[in-house]
Amino acid sequence: MSCMETICARRSIRKFREQPVPRALTEEVIRAGTLAPSAKNRQPWQFVVAEGDAKEAAVRAMQDGLARERNEPFLPGSARHLADAENTLRIMRSCPVLIFAVNPLAPGFERPLSAEERVYDLCNAQSLGAALENMSLAACELGLGSLWICNTFFAQSELQSWLKTDGELLAALALGYADESPAARPRTEFSSVVEWRK
Repeated sequence: MSCMETICARRSIRKFREQPVPRALTEEVIRAGTLAPSAKNRQPWQFVVAEGDAKEAAVRAMQDGLARERNEPFLPGSARHLADAENTLRIMRSCPVLIFAVNPLAPGFERPLSAEERVYDLCNAQSLGAALENMSLAACELGLGSLWICNTFFAQSELQSWLKTDGELLAALALGYADESPAARPRTEFSSVVEWRK
């Protein structure tokens, strides 16, 4: 497939087969992430791969976070998205591999950021976004399905405790063999998102 064909073929997969993913393929997906561009070449990423018992422990941390979020919300303005996060939990249970993307350079939530720290944080988040996109495209090209997960923020503290890393969890990627073939989702009309200037 050409690059554009892979981009067009990639889908967010929410149903996975029970078939295990060979470690070599998971490594190839992560390698693609590490080849992403990054601001000032900081490469602000660390990847934690969870399979088997480790994946079950991560899923329990997510479940605990969602239970806590109902009573003591970290994201009170996002309560309407909790049902979607419950669906994400189901997907996390069903996929054979979870890859957690951690920013080891993140300043954390403990204090307000200076303007300069905020810019660095945004640049690092963009860099990790590029890595996750590379990983999603590599998975597609390798015949795997993936789902980029941001609902981990509902269980940020619980997953951070499970990860036991100094970095800050940014997202997760569910990985496995797809058990569905979803159609492409509607996209905004190209002409409405582009402004040409001379």
